[in-house]
Amino acid sequence: MSSIVRIDAGVRMSQAVVANGFIFLAGQVANDTSQDVEGQTQQILAEIDRLLATVDADKRHILTANVYLADIGDFAAMNRAWDAWVADDAKPARATIEAKLAAPEYRVEIQVTALA
Repeated sequence: MSSIVRIDAGVRMSQAVVANGFIFLAGQVANDTSQDVEGQTQQILAEIDRLLATVDADKRHILTANVYLADIGDFAAMNRAWDAWVADDAKPARATIEAKLAAPEYRVEIQVTALA
């Protein structure tokens, strides 16, 4: 049986789980929800960087990303932050979906899977 490492485990979930050579991040949302979608996306991407760094990985290790937008009309604004952040030589497979998020102040949520 392989080992499973849980990072930032809380009452309901872990922020990241490492198993079988993969890093599974929980959906990340912004802490400062007063920001617009671009600002919220920047915060989320910084948190993804932080979580990956805890297991000696970085954004170049990301295999897939799921982006959830409360309003698909925010697609271009989210992409401005994403495009400034994503590694030119290691763009992951990505889906972007319009979805009702857990709280109305959340404009975007991003979940990624990476290689450890």
